[in-house]
Amino acid sequence: MKIMFCGASEEVTGSCHLITAGGYKFLIDCGQFQGSKTLVEKNYEPFPFDPAEIDFMILSHAHIDHCGRIPLLVKHGFNGKIYCTDATADLASVMLEDAGHIQESEAERKNRKNERAGRPLVEPLYTVQDAIDSLKNIEPVLYDQLVEVNDSIRIVFNDAGHILGSSIVEIFVEEEGKVSKIVFSGDIGVKGRPILRDPKIIKKADYVIMETTYGNRLHEENQKSVMALIDIVRKTVKRGGNVVIPSFAVGRTQELLYEFNKIYDHTPSLREELKNMKVYVDSPMSVKATEVFLKNAQVYDEEMKELIVAGDNPLDFENLNFTLSTAASRAINEDKNPKIIIAASGMCDAGRIRHHLKHNLWNPKNSIVFVGYQAKGTLGGHILGGAKTARLFGEDIAINAEIYNLEGFSGHADRDGLLEWLKGFQMFPKQIFLVHGEPEAKYAFQEYVKGELGYECTVVDGNSEYELETGEHVTEIYEQIVEDKEEEIVEIRDRIAGIEDILDNILRNADLAVTDDLSAKRVSEIKNILLELEKSTYKLGAIATEEDRKVE
Repeated sequence: MKIMFCGASEEVTGSCHLITAGGYKFLIDCGQFQGSKTLVEKNYEPFPFDPAEIDFMILSHAHIDHCGRIPLLVKHGFNGKIYCTDATADLASVMLEDAGHIQESEAERKNRKNERAGRPLVEPLYTVQDAIDSLKNIEPVLYDQLVEVNDSIRIVFNDAGHILGSSIVEIFVEEEGKVSKIVFSGDIGVKGRPILRDPKIIKKADYVIMETTYGNRLHEENQKSVMALIDIVRKTVKRGGNVVIPSFAVGRTQELLYEFNKIYDHTPSLREELKNMKVYVDSPMSVKATEVFLKNAQVYDEEMKELIVAGDNPLDFENLNFTLSTAASRAINEDKNPKIIIAASGMCDAGRIRHHLKHNLWNPKNSIVFVGYQAKGTLGGHILGGAKTARLFGEDIAINAEIYNLEGFSGHADRDGLLEWLKGFQMFPKQIFLVHGEPEAKYAFQEYVKGELGYECTVVDGNSEYELETGEHVTEIYEQIVEDKEEEIVEIRDRIAGIEDILDNILRNADLAVTDDLSAKRVSEIKNILLELEKSTYKLGAIATEEDRKVE
């Protein structure tokens, strides 16, 4: 059994890991490199393997740095299944089509310059059609479902709490009468955050591939960042400025909407103070991603479900405006009234956020608020690093706006959150590979783990390859699977009972709608929630029944 690291081995993007085991070759993730020009150029390099030889792929979640080269993989001969959660499948279709559009637009922009300069034309990395074609390979599965991929490999997706559908993946590989268990952390989320459930603790593994994005940093508490954001908004509106928030379309944007919902719909004093300050989500992909969030109520945490049942859509409020067209986007910057602008991309290297920065960076009345990781070499990293000017659309724009970094909104666990997840293992794995982090973050986390737990992790550098030993005897590992599954069945049945209670509550609300004259929109929302929760109940019931059968 071998593992080769083909991306995110020296940086926080380009996640891609090749495992050869049980007579098969498979990938964990196939993401784009993002950031500096040098990193982006890696996307155009040949894969360090033949895509046609890959039997299947596991996708941890739908962020572009984890899924963004899937169309390229398919384009170059991969024809296997791509296993991911159902929510990830929904988001990936949005993300990949948008990525294809960005690739086409970027190639078109370069070719206009090349034509004028007499240089050869370039092809896009892949097209929108390539992205659409690659979606046929996606095989959605459920959280906690034991998936038999083939005669040697089984996988289980566990909630990572990072974005909708994100997963920590357990991989069981059988070779010569023995089974090895590999755990891929994906991107680990933050405990106690809104909308999503907490990251799942995994008890046992032979090998762990673990992210270290914030391996050398601690986040501010989320609530402190929320209060800081409110303070920034209040100060900015008083001086007649705009608040511009570069935000990742999936995850961060929805969490911001959740917090602004509380401000505008549930805090009367702030609602009055900010009643004339509109909030714009200026990103077609963010709009589509938010729609996907609303269709996947089955993976929400309990607080989010309770809000929806109570009739409050936490991702909507009176002052919220979604803009889709280019004309509507331009109109935002023509409006001189103070406003909040949320736009992608989160690192400011593409998308409409660049136009908003051009129109707002130079004005000291405005505030630019970063709420996510800014990789080295990105425009966001450049601004946050204290630069005096930023190059946008051929112009040097002075940076006079107030610049803030609210790390409490990060969707990644910080150093202590990563360590807490690692402590969940009842016995330490044979080897822990540290990936998906800047070198200083990986090495700092390696030392931290050694100091706190006495264990030496392996820091991955470059396209390294490692030979892995086989694990336990088949009978021992499957006894563990059965034991874990019995616990999960109890959890699933508890979740079913909770959902059934929610369904009863919704039915009562629907009955009240007839007598209390609720709006047609409110009744429609209740019906949609009912359908989604019914769907999740049937899914969970099917899993529990199937797992009962397997245990027996």
